[in-house]
Amino acid sequence: MVSAAPLAPPATLAFVESPVQLLNVLEWAYADAQRAQGPDQRAQSPDQRAQGPDQRAQSPDQRAQGPEATAPQDLTVVVLSPHDPMTRGQLRRMAELARDEGFAVRWEDARGGAGAPVKTISGLRGPLRRAARIVIGDPFSRYVQLLLTLTRAKDLVVVDDGTATMEFISQLAKGEPLVRWHRRGNRGPRDMVFAPVSATARRRLTPGAKRRVEVFSSMPVEAPDGVTITANDFAWTRARFGPPRLTGGTDLVGTSLVETGVVDLERYLEAVGSLTRAHGATRYFAHRRESAEKLHRVSAEVGLEIVRPDLPLELIARRGPIGHTIVSFPSTVVHTLPLALVGTGVQVAVCDVDPAWLTSNASPRAQGFLSGVTGTARDVRRLNSGPPTDPAPPKGSVPPRDPAPPGSPGSPAAPVAAS
Repeated sequence: MVSAAPLAPPATLAFVESPVQLLNVLEWAYADAQRAQGPDQRAQSPDQRAQGPDQRAQSPDQRAQGPEATAPQDLTVVVLSPHDPMTRGQLRRMAELARDEGFAVRWEDARGGAGAPVKTISGLRGPLRRAARIVIGDPFSRYVQLLLTLTRAKDLVVVDDGTATMEFISQLAKGEPLVRWHRRGNRGPRDMVFAPVSATARRRLTPGAKRRVEVFSSMPVEAPDGVTITANDFAWTRARFGPPRLTGGTDLVGTSLVETGVVDLERYLEAVGSLTRAHGATRYFAHRRESAEKLHRVSAEVGLEIVRPDLPLELIARRGPIGHTIVSFPSTVVHTLPLALVGTGVQVAVCDVDPAWLTSNASPRAQGFLSGVTGTARDVRRLNSGPPTDPAPPKGSVPPRDPAPPGSPGSPAAPVAAS
């Protein structure tokens, strides 16, 4: 249980609703602290600078523990807890990591009943008005949009949460309303009622003469006018965990495209079976939103071992053990895992979504969107949506790979599906 921390007037408030958002807040804080240090300071910790050369020498085991914490003490992470048990569980584990890094964490049961939103917003009104900087992971969240209308902060940061960040960049550049990519049809009555709040939040997220907006992203994006793009190369994850031990098999990564109504369940199960047979997969890393019924069928009909991660996959893979090949459908992880696993010898492969898999309720944008996810991924192997023609790699082998070092996000890209 993560207890609520008292909110002294912090310089920075971060609002998160998913484990990936919290992971990327930690990555941003690590990068922000590194930027605040000079080159000489970044090369050594304070204790190391006070030591002589003999004292600074470390064994490989000591170096593997990672650098000392560089977390600024003026950041408070506010967890707006969702209902989903899997998400809550991962958020609690991530909250523990955040506290280990020296951050204050405030857990809000923001959806715990009819009066919960009013209580949450009332308790955050003062800190929101005092905060100099706000960090968010989902600009499309109504909760976050409402909170943004209460802040006077002139420094706003958006960290990755899959499609949310990428769609935000695209729509901000075009001056469009903030609408999630997989939503279909006209806006309902609730959308119309909330429209003024959404419009105000959008203005808060638009850079101006007195407002700075930063997007901290691992995706290939192009900055709209006035927006600062900072590359997320998963430096904190690589410093704190791994390198992993590699198994002799292939791991599949699950997706919630069935649960969001984009992909047909039967077609999805057929594709999972085909990939399993072609690549010798043995484990299936479940997405936190996948239904128990679907996972039971994956286990019973395909024969895969179901793994329910207690942390985001980037951390699970970095800690290991992990397969020498990771196969995913179009997802954020085909962009993030190559960064988190750079230099480890792990190969990430992505399987295209066949248009025939889409449901009749899928958004007209779905196919082009998912193709863009696959097409813009770097350092990954592309697989056909049908039975792959590439033979399965020999068991126990490590496919050759020439990983590129982490760097800038790169060229413009289509939005990326939620991990």
